[in-house]
Amino acid sequence: METDYRKRLKTKKRIVIKVGSSTLTHPETGDLHLAKIEKLVRMICDLKGQGKDVILVSSGAIAAGRQALGHRKRPDTLAEKQAFAAVGQARLMMVYQRMFSEYNHTAAQVLLTKHTMLSDSSRYNAQNTFEELLKLGAVPVVNENDTVSTSEIPHVDTFGDNDRLSAVVAALVGADLLILLSDIDGLYSDDPKLHPNAKFISLVTEIDTDLLAMGKATSSSDVGTGGMSAKLSAARIATDSGTDLVIANGADLGIIQQIMDGEEKGTLFLAHPNKDFDLMDYLSGMN
Repeated sequence: METDYRKRLKTKKRIVIKVGSSTLTHPETGDLHLAKIEKLVRMICDLKGQGKDVILVSSGAIAAGRQALGHRKRPDTLAEKQAFAAVGQARLMMVYQRMFSEYNHTAAQVLLTKHTMLSDSSRYNAQNTFEELLKLGAVPVVNENDTVSTSEIPHVDTFGDNDRLSAVVAALVGADLLILLSDIDGLYSDDPKLHPNAKFISLVTEIDTDLLAMGKATSSSDVGTGGMSAKLSAARIATDSGTDLVIANGADLGIIQQIMDGEEKGTLFLAHPNKDFDLMDYLSGMN
């Protein structure tokens, strides 16, 4: 049965791909990993060549800012994070625009804040902007506007991480599939780094309270922020809105095409549209 679900991924037309900082940076230094970014861009352009709409939710602004300013240590203060994001977001987009142009595609920057999404008019405008960009054949590259939205109290006026942000974007644009790529293979019954006998879960048909309890609000990366609890929260938003979701390891970005080819990579969460789904309710209650 899972094989049938996986094969259906080939037919998905509107895809949101989220890549974490740990996927886009060198583990030794935290600098941008240009070879991996180039491969990511190539995978997306191949999907575009198949007639699919693709939106990229990309972390890495703060890491890029650290690299540009020669600051190896992860920032400790809010002011440092905002400053690194201000420098790094421009550098990150410069990299994306140059690489996408080499494959004859155009990248478009979209910066969002939770506050903006809570406003009916601005959320509607954001939705229209995405639709127009996709109609024009551009690849929207989305990130949270860390320069103005980063908060000392997580999730009060921020999405908290790009896992949740990508799920909100998927719901907003009516995506068929959301792919979350980070430094984990998928969902386990427990933390496999602490419990070697933890069982890998390949297919999730429904997100229940027991499953949510498996989430751990931790991250092993020095550059990332989203642990498994954030990914399960994102999965809940995506699947309730009608979007299938795959959590997979971005160590080899060729996994994007493997997922789209129906191979059993990562953990697949099946969409189960909730007739009472309201994106505003999720945004208002996000904590």
